[in-house]
Amino acid sequence: MKQGVTLLLNWLVAVLFSAIGLVNCFVGNDPEYGIFILILSLLFYPPLRLVFQKKIGWMIPPVVLIVLGLFVFWSSLGVGQLLEKIKMVLG
Repeated sequence: MKQGVTLLLNWLVAVLFSAIGLVNCFVGNDPEYGIFILILSLLFYPPLRLVFQKKIGWMIPPVVLIVLGLFVFWSSLGVGQLLEKIKMVLG
């Protein structure tokens, strides 16, 4: 049960971060930041993380993913002005 919840949470976070990256790529004046967030979001997709783990031979510790997730949220809401960009997209 716990593993299923963790897997679902990883997918939700990965999709959310990808959406944040796409919004920043196409709205506003900071596409480089959007690409950076998109690249970071790849680390949250379970299949891609497994490929990374097999290629490198090193597993990303959960605490690193948590810190990266907090960084993405903090930077996108504060520095990236995500809420203003979403308002621009919606109308």
